[in-house]
Amino acid sequence: MRAVVQRVLRAKVEVDGGLLAEINEAGLLVLLGVTHDDEPAHAATMARKIWQLRILRNERSARDIGAPIMVVSQFTLYADTNKGRRPSWSAAAPAAVSEPLYEHLCDELEALGAAVERGVFGADMAVSSTNDGPVTILLEV
Repeated sequence: MRAVVQRVLRAKVEVDGGLLAEINEAGLLVLLGVTHDDEPAHAATMARKIWQLRILRNERSARDIGAPIMVVSQFTLYADTNKGRRPSWSAAAPAAVSEPLYEHLCDELEALGAAVERGVFGADMAVSSTNDGPVTILLEV
């Protein structure tokens, strides 16, 4: 499992021109990719890492200040660009594997106390954000 975690001042997700999810305060935008051998334990571990990651201002975590977290599925994080000009997506898990793990990670974050906003798994989304810093961290479990 792989996540790109960005410290943001605001973020939003639109689907078909309509606003789906939004955070309007300092928080985290998480782009989440799932690979074939990921399992629920990986999602739980990733959720704890995200919740406790001290990348917000003054070295605080989302847990410390109750910062909102927006999670968006992002299979392209497992793109293989070693050959040619067209990425291969073979390392990304199919929806039957990745969607339940995406939902599990979001549920785990909520169980930890996070206010979670979600994208729509598999949808064509317009994701926009205002990065703070900018701070962007790559996490893998």
